[in-house]
Amino acid sequence: MKKILMVLATLILLAACSSEETSKNESKKDTAKKDESVEVDKKLFNVEVTLPSSMFEDESLDTIKAEAKENGIKEVTKNEDGSITYKMSKSTHKKMLKEISASIDETIEETKTSEDFVSIKDITHNDSFSEFTMVVNKEKYENSMDAFATMSLGMSGMLYQMYDGVSEDEYSVTINVEDETTGETFGEVVYPDDLEEKEQG
Repeated sequence: MKKILMVLATLILLAACSSEETSKNESKKDTAKKDESVEVDKKLFNVEVTLPSSMFEDESLDTIKAEAKENGIKEVTKNEDGSITYKMSKSTHKKMLKEISASIDETIEETKTSEDFVSIKDITHNDSFSEFTMVVNKEKYENSMDAFATMSLGMSGMLYQMYDGVSEDEYSVTINVEDETTGETFGEVVYPDDLEEKEQG
């Protein structure tokens, strides 16, 4: 489990060094959420990405700019609320999404081969990372804590969609749990809905 969480943390850091999102919500509720969201503005030739201040705790602006430059980002602007706006070419943004996609696939391989998740036999996904299918040994799955693996998949999928410009109100990840023997789907987890329910509970 620790390995998976570390991979997730690395994925988030990777995204922070070259990123994206579009959502300008006007209600007070949406404004409160905005602190933890990513904004992406896809213009004609460039992409502007605004990341929340929480992703840059204890980092100086000089360090952020240096890391951004290494990743091909043209401009870095620190906003009044502490958030950081990156400006990059569309090709750099495309490369960033490709790297995030590769990182998610690495996370999947880690999950499939990890001794922490003995019931999981295979994991597949669609191109937008909005849907995953986790093929498992049903008996072992139901008698283990392997359901925790859905959290890393859900968070990874949401992260990719945010940086690809899916609005905060629309991104969603469904993880289907399938029995390897019968092919039956006997479980379903939907993020962020299920994550929010757990936090409230």
